[in-house]
Amino acid sequence: MSKPVVLIAEELSPAPVDALGPDFDVRNVDGTDRPALLAALADASAVLVRSATRIDAEAIAAAPQLKVVARAGVGLDNVDIPAATAAGVMVVNAPTSNVVSAAELAIGHLLAVARHIPDANASLKAGQWKRSKYTGVELYEKTIGIVGLGRIGTLVAQRLAGFGAELVAYDPYVTPSRAQQLGVTLLSLDELVQQSDFITIHIPKTAETTGLIDAQMFAKAKQNLRIVNASRGGIIDEAALFEALSTKRIAGAGIDVFVSEPPTGSPLLDLDNIVVTPHLGASTDEAQEKAGISVAKSVRLALSGELVPDAVNVAGGIIDPYVRPGIPLIEKLGQVFAALAEGPLASVDVEVRGELADYDVSVLKLAALKGIFTNVVSENVSYVNAPLLAEQRGVTVRLITDSVSEEYRNVLTVRGALADGTQASVSGTLTGTKQIEKIVEINGYDVEVPVAPHLVVFTYDDRPGIVAVYGQKFGEAGINIAGMQIARTSAGGKALSVLTIDGPAPEELLEDIRTAIRADSLREIDILELG
Repeated sequence: MSKPVVLIAEELSPAPVDALGPDFDVRNVDGTDRPALLAALADASAVLVRSATRIDAEAIAAAPQLKVVARAGVGLDNVDIPAATAAGVMVVNAPTSNVVSAAELAIGHLLAVARHIPDANASLKAGQWKRSKYTGVELYEKTIGIVGLGRIGTLVAQRLAGFGAELVAYDPYVTPSRAQQLGVTLLSLDELVQQSDFITIHIPKTAETTGLIDAQMFAKAKQNLRIVNASRGGIIDEAALFEALSTKRIAGAGIDVFVSEPPTGSPLLDLDNIVVTPHLGASTDEAQEKAGISVAKSVRLALSGELVPDAVNVAGGIIDPYVRPGIPLIEKLGQVFAALAEGPLASVDVEVRGELADYDVSVLKLAALKGIFTNVVSENVSYVNAPLLAEQRGVTVRLITDSVSEEYRNVLTVRGALADGTQASVSGTLTGTKQIEKIVEINGYDVEVPVAPHLVVFTYDDRPGIVAVYGQKFGEAGINIAGMQIARTSAGGKALSVLTIDGPAPEELLEDIRTAIRADSLREIDILELG
């Protein structure tokens, strides 16, 4: 019996090959040579790539025996995940392989921008001796703001503790007790920007975080602020950063990531108070070797049919066909829940009621957590690392099953207690022969609306004319309301409206509506197809 073919499409260290062991026929190909790659994929069961090899729909179609694509690194821009999922091909990466390297690079940038190390180096090599020109500042007893206390942000905090600095952080999903364990004081983003001498950013890039650090934020900052971004390009508004640096509104910056890479023609590159590197967060020997070994182990698991910790598009293990349709639904409910939960979580209950309770539904708890943390953390969230993310944040998680479901055949609920004692919940079900995904409850209000990419959820005092007000404002903005449902506790009491809209709504419009109807809360929720 022939061994499964494992194709290595880019140069890796010997360690991944050793980790694969003798049970596979390991072959090599230049992944950038397209014809050679497509030919080599014909009998491959697995392919290992880094960033240069493109595994798209064409490549997957050329590989009828392919079971797993393994990216020896974090980013998956070169892998067509929807095409892989449609073909039943598992995609795995190494989400934790570069966390230490990324944290150390951020600290390197902090020191480089504080002490002018790159410019001083270039000056001395040019034959100049200008000690006074490169007088810097210490980190000792300064206030360092950490935006995002996920895995990398936590490593940064732990390492900065030895510098004798005062550490503050902004992360709405971290409890004060967890922050206290790290020796960090939680602040609002405005407070952090106003108080910090240094800021380092460690959050994912989402619709909410793009341009998070903008001109308004720089206007609130100290003039001696030095800011570092080694997470994702675009979290800092680059035009605003250029203005702040060129006018000396802030003292300096260290940037490893850009909106466009390479940042050809960026005016930032012409400034003398910025330190730049070409996206080096994962560029260490150790990170590359960890990534290779990690995905090699995942390939072994995938080809033996076992649970794969770092699968990004499927849950490992055997899942009953009756349970499987609930996975994408509860992932989306998790995203809605995360958007509704306006503060750090203390606990999460994943409730499964109805006929599904008779099956092994443990994957639904993992899927719910994956949905909750998808837009919360900078790491790639998988079904296996999602519980770890909850544990790191001090969030207790329970799976509750009950074979009784009074109104629907099956109901899935994500319910949680926030650190301030309040609760949030969202429930959903699958209806009809086409298994249409619907939301049937939000924070105790009974609704029945299809799950859609763009939702707006708001509560207010029930009174006449409210629908006309927000309907007109959406219409004037050219945004179509595709569906709407209103639920209320009683006539004249509190009401909840859920709208499905055809596209995202600008924050200015939402704020205008919030003010016009005197809403208690108003949230736009953009739901991703995680796959």
